[in-house]
Amino acid sequence: MKNSATIIPVSNSDCQVNSWKSQLKTAFSCAESLLQYLQIPAEEYHQLIDNNPNFAVRVPIAFANKMSKGDINDPLLLQALSVQQENIEISGYTDDPLQEQQDQRPGLLHKYHGRVLLLLTGSCAINCRYCFRRHFPYQTSRKELNNLESNLNYIARHSQIKEVILSGGDPLLISDSQLAELIQKLEEIEHVKYLRIHTRLPVVIPDRVTANLVHLLANTKLTTSLVIHSNHPNEIDQLTGRKLQQLVQSGTAVFNQSVLLKNVNDSPETLQLLSERLFQYQVTPYYLHLLDPVKGAAHFDLSKQFASKLMRQMRSRMPGYLVPRLVREEPNQPSKTLILS
Repeated sequence: MKNSATIIPVSNSDCQVNSWKSQLKTAFSCAESLLQYLQIPAEEYHQLIDNNPNFAVRVPIAFANKMSKGDINDPLLLQALSVQQENIEISGYTDDPLQEQQDQRPGLLHKYHGRVLLLLTGSCAINCRYCFRRHFPYQTSRKELNNLESNLNYIARHSQIKEVILSGGDPLLISDSQLAELIQKLEEIEHVKYLRIHTRLPVVIPDRVTANLVHLLANTKLTTSLVIHSNHPNEIDQLTGRKLQQLVQSGTAVFNQSVLLKNVNDSPETLQLLSERLFQYQVTPYYLHLLDPVKGAAHFDLSKQFASKLMRQMRSRMPGYLVPRLVREEPNQPSKTLILS
């Protein structure tokens, strides 16, 4: 258990739980309905969009409400809107750019020394069009959860594993009670000391940060961190920031990682504002990723040279603690590759 001063009482109310789950159920599931909600005229998008049945549009209303009405080029909309460009075949862009599907255990990735990823679900609250796992052969989330005991046994047998990273999909799509059960089992493995959660849910549905979730992370004996995914300052509104700050103040370290995306966040001004807004709520800018070359996302890509120039501009404008590290994830490497500029 962490310092008792950080303990937050558990709320007995189900209203937050019902809220985030109902927002999942009512998420926009086709491009036309989302664009109509945003009051964008059909003539601006009818030749642009593509309703991909294999990777459908999925946007919770809380995230849609952060988009600018009437703006087809809104940077949040561009991340979520399925477009015809995704169907263009481009050499070098593949279904599995990080080669994660080779020799993996169902529901577990052990790529790096000392830490493993537990894939708890194949679902996300939002389908980001640049997702490097958009072609991942997920079955149902139930299959992943059913393999959980086997993966926990694997972790228990490998004493070098000190950190367990919950990923997916989005691991916070499981309930607080399921998460509490999993954390209890991890606590029983003596060599596991750290728990990390990679999630976009606090950004796209801030109500997912329930009082129960904050209490749970505050009261585990594991050292906890939460890594959110936000690419643009407009994603961090006051409600989102307040929810993230609750986690920080309860003893969970919160970091952000972004993906560098053409026409979304490809300017030093945008990235500076993102870092400043994150830091306002005690969230640490962590990584800025070069795009993984996944099939269907080439229209977001920017060169390493452009990214390096952008980093130099950021360092000239910002204190060092606000500048994320520019990295690329590469197959079969023992860590992320730092891009020096």
